[in-house]
Amino acid sequence: MTDAQAVEKTAETGTAQTGTNPLAPAPEGARTAADVVTPELVAQLTKGVAGSGRTANHTPFTGEKLADLPEATPEDVAEAFQLARAAQSVWERTPVRQRAAVLLRFHDLLLERQAEVLDLIQLETGKARLHAHEEVQAVAVAARHYGRKAPAYLRPKRHTGAVPTLTKVVELRHARGVVGQIAPWNYPLELSVGDALPAFAAGNAVVMKPDTETCLTALWARDLLIEAGLPADVFQVVLGEGPVVGPEVVRHADYVSFTGSTRTGREVAQGAAARLVGVSLELGGKNAMLVLEDADIEKAAAGAVRACFSSAGQLCISIERLFVHESVADAFLERFAARTKAMRLGTSLAYGADMGSLVGERQLETVTRHVQEAVAKGAKVVAGGVARPDIGPYFFEPTILDGVGTDMSVCEEETFGPVVSVYRFTDEDEAIERANATAYGLNSSVWTRNGRRGREVAARLRTGTVNINEGYAPAYGSVQSPMGGMKDSGLGRRHGSEGILKYTEAQTVAHQRVLPMAPSLGMDDEQYARFMSRSLRLMKAFRFR
Repeated sequence: MTDAQAVEKTAETGTAQTGTNPLAPAPEGARTAADVVTPELVAQLTKGVAGSGRTANHTPFTGEKLADLPEATPEDVAEAFQLARAAQSVWERTPVRQRAAVLLRFHDLLLERQAEVLDLIQLETGKARLHAHEEVQAVAVAARHYGRKAPAYLRPKRHTGAVPTLTKVVELRHARGVVGQIAPWNYPLELSVGDALPAFAAGNAVVMKPDTETCLTALWARDLLIEAGLPADVFQVVLGEGPVVGPEVVRHADYVSFTGSTRTGREVAQGAAARLVGVSLELGGKNAMLVLEDADIEKAAAGAVRACFSSAGQLCISIERLFVHESVADAFLERFAARTKAMRLGTSLAYGADMGSLVGERQLETVTRHVQEAVAKGAKVVAGGVARPDIGPYFFEPTILDGVGTDMSVCEEETFGPVVSVYRFTDEDEAIERANATAYGLNSSVWTRNGRRGREVAARLRTGTVNINEGYAPAYGSVQSPMGGMKDSGLGRRHGSEGILKYTEAQTVAHQRVLPMAPSLGMDDEQYARFMSRSLRLMKAFRFR
């Protein structure tokens, strides 16, 4: 179907389609942006948000403005940090179990009122409702985990001292102070408040700069956390242009948490390093999926749709490169293409669409450029390959490219859109080498019927997470385990103990009892040295650590 035919078909039926499978029209009485983003809601969510200027955000579904918003100046950012710093000292003295209880109450409120935030996520990002629900799931899991486990992660820990029984050692954890968080647009709930939850549990305050185009979601989450019992001044939000507000957040923070592009991440790291403050970075990815010759190709094809096209491919851990064993490549590609062509695109604030929109003009330009350049250099479009302005200004069909070469931008550059390239292989070692042949190292996926073989391949992939027989969700959703990137994909980890301890400073308190760590009991220096040498040998013999 040509673009012109698609537009004509849509005009006739009132439906949007890709391939031959139409998305049913939105139900009568469906909510609109004006129904959801009311002046009363905007006033409530922006209450207490500093900003002497004005800015606005827009919905990718239509391009229309959603809300007028306060825009922060450098002075506003400084004031937000001042308020947060004053509130943090009181918050840190609140017992950790009381802080954790706020997260558990937030968990319940989030699930009870999820319909509100699902509307906001969809309107601000353009994603399908099921993909928006992935954010609700992720944040609820993180809130539950740190609500239950924070006291254990943060409790004082005893260690063996320099001289057993004579040296008593305790490791304490102190909040860093005020965390500066810079959150991206693609997952405005999970990558804003989801990352802030462990910081709050550890006793920190947070000054967050969400992307302006998706800030209503973050502000809604802030409002809900306050309802759950978080002191309002402990969570500050500043809005504005990244190049203006972002460096100010870095300049004042005691620790910086950033999710975004590798280029900007380097700038954030340099700013933090100049002040000798810690930083965690989750950056870009060019994630690979390996389909081995013994894979269940039906399940692999269905999994590839989820792995490649969730949130229109605007997911740091989504798959952009598919390596398929030659013996199953044709059968796999046939099934994968059929499923992709049958995907339903739509803008309704309801479940039913399989994929939504790209977030804006810049993403559409990148996706279009990558696909057109690849085709011009000889790649074959197996599915998709065209924009869909008949549905919305930034829609692009889920696209599969075959025959992609290393001279094409789509081969090595992060597309961050609904485009995946397929590569055939005959040797497993070759596939692993090609999967690792990228500057990025965020996520990967392996498909095989043999679990042991899958784990062996996974251990050879240089990515922070690897999923066997799924694309990204199992590793990301296992919040007791660390999640993050290798190589140019970032520094530090979210989730698990690392995800909360990074927001703390470790302090060792050593109490020396009875005898000093010096010559005593009439010993001279030489006698003391011999005594300590014998003691060290004995401690090794008795396996002291």
